[in-house]
Amino acid sequence: MIEQKSLQELYAPNSICFGCGPANKNGLRIQSLVAPDEKSTFCTWTPQNYHEAFPGMLNGGIIGSLLDCHSNWTAAWHLMKTSNQTQPPCTVTAEFTVKLLRPTPSIKPVNLVAHVLQTTGSRVEIEASLQSEGQVCATCRGLFVAVK
Repeated sequence: MIEQKSLQELYAPNSICFGCGPANKNGLRIQSLVAPDEKSTFCTWTPQNYHEAFPGMLNGGIIGSLLDCHSNWTAAWHLMKTSNQTQPPCTVTAEFTVKLLRPTPSIKPVNLVAHVLQTTGSRVEIEASLQSEGQVCATCRGLFVAVK
């Protein structure tokens, strides 16, 4: 199997973003990958004990950061593909809502999945989820906008 590079590694290797920057040694350093069907993105991320709200449970702010950055990269990748560009545009979060459905265990990797709901010009609405051990622990819906 050929190892797939993440969107962050391919398009922003020097980014220092806390959530997704490969160059931020103290950040979360998520790695968003394009699904084989090219209709969604996914990421597996492993928490550390310093990401906890209390022993064994992931902090809600960390969950929000994971969902925000993964969704933002999904929007940027989608805009790049639909406009036949070779680089994704710079996108920012206009709004996002996270629903914490159940405590998220911090002792095992979590899985993020995101897909596009709709696109209007440079604005992309994304829906995402965070799962642990096969259960959806949090969901996110957000609006991401390409900026110059």
